[in-house]
Amino acid sequence: MTERVTYVYAVARDTDGLSGTVEGLTGVGGAPVRLLPLGDGGVLVLVVSPVPDEDFQEDALKRHLEDLKWLESVARAHHGVVEALSADTAVLPLRLATVYLDDERAHGALAAQGDFFEERLAHLAAHVEWGVKIYVEPSPPPAPAPAEPEAAEGLSPGRAYLRTRRAQRTVRDTAYEAAQTAADRVEAAGRRYATDRARHRPQQGELATGPGENVVNDAYLVPREHAEEFRADAGRAADGLEGVRVELTGPWAPYSFATPPEVSAGHERGAGP
Repeated sequence: MTERVTYVYAVARDTDGLSGTVEGLTGVGGAPVRLLPLGDGGVLVLVVSPVPDEDFQEDALKRHLEDLKWLESVARAHHGVVEALSADTAVLPLRLATVYLDDERAHGALAAQGDFFEERLAHLAAHVEWGVKIYVEPSPPPAPAPAEPEAAEGLSPGRAYLRTRRAQRTVRDTAYEAAQTAADRVEAAGRRYATDRARHRPQQGELATGPGENVVNDAYLVPREHAEEFRADAGRAADGLEGVRVELTGPWAPYSFATPPEVSAGHERGAGP
């Protein structure tokens, strides 16, 4: 029989209807999700499910985190659980693959941070997260002129090359200036509607979600009542700008504003994080 460990999705404030939301909900690997009381007051709960120990051993987990297919499957399941609960209550999502040896270890590691969780849940209540990515997509410079016109203009091949390079730099610089303008517009929307902002590292390679160079990758914490105003304002940030694309994602549960630094992803075999 496969040994099971405890996967923790989130800390949540318990509500009358939360147990009904969890009933029938499945998480990573299709395992049933359940609530684990955190502390004696019954105000906070951990959202957990059993997962195979062999998949979350330290060495196995390192391999899995390099497997995009496995990682996507776990991330979708994790996100699905968090989103289902966030419709009914304030939720603090924990980092992907936060795993403990058993329920007792999970409770022991996280109960000590109850005050922090209470404070964050109060701060994040009735808020959502919007992700904003800005991409630079410079248009290609004009093609070099044919050889005959170049000769007619008295341009040597070397000078023609330098002219093309200058044109490329001009296009690139213009696109970056436009991206800065778009970023300023998004920040202005944030000042109007958001209560917090988190800056993430721009995405590169396989993590990038579209063409162009990702130059801004921020998250904004927005009161739910102003979510659509923020989306509309930020969504217009690239209007009238060449070579810039703004991508909004959300509204999500507040992933970027929830997790304390002490709670880290991984296989926890000790009594604490």
